[in-house]
Amino acid sequence: MFGLFNRKDEEERARSEKRLPPGQALTTKFPVLHYGPVPTVNLETWTLRIWGEVEKEVTLSWEEFNRLPKTRVRMDLHCVTRWSKLDTEWEGVSVRTMIELGVFKPLPAARYVMQHAEYGFTVNLPLEVVLADNFLLATHYNGEPISPDHGYPLRGVVGYIPNRPDLKTPYLWKGAKWLRGLEFMKHDRPGFWEEAGYHNEADIWKEQRFG
Repeated sequence: MFGLFNRKDEEERARSEKRLPPGQALTTKFPVLHYGPVPTVNLETWTLRIWGEVEKEVTLSWEEFNRLPKTRVRMDLHCVTRWSKLDTEWEGVSVRTMIELGVFKPLPAARYVMQHAEYGFTVNLPLEVVLADNFLLATHYNGEPISPDHGYPLRGVVGYIPNRPDLKTPYLWKGAKWLRGLEFMKHDRPGFWEEAGYHNEADIWKEQRFG
């Protein structure tokens, strides 16, 4: 845990390295923030549905999803509630890999993706972000399965990869916990928090917290 002096030094270092966006403070913890209860999961019946602007709708079982090649990504997380956590390591499946393997094929009209999670929770993102290196369908965090309160068994996670300013980076809420579906869309529409007044693009560097 940071002492007051060490934390200040670490924040100054992170800012000098262009890793700490405006208005953010570092933490060594991983705060738990979500709306509603933590769902109970039965992996025998769990599925991930992919539909909308795709050539053919696909539904994957947990076993089928876990046979897909895994990717590891080290990212800095930035929450809209102003905490940041650096150098977190995630393992999971990239959407781009699923497309390259022919698991599904987006239609040319697809421009946006809605993440559908338990209890009807939704989060929207442009397709270009979903296909980028800093978005992952994650099953593991720091070498362990994601805990229930952080989205077990599957969550979308999006963060900042150091020295990759070419990648658009939204705040952490743009990755849905307890993910159950990806809907590919021609036109954008707001998700749960966007309908509640949060910014649609949520760029961490522009402090796009609220619309």
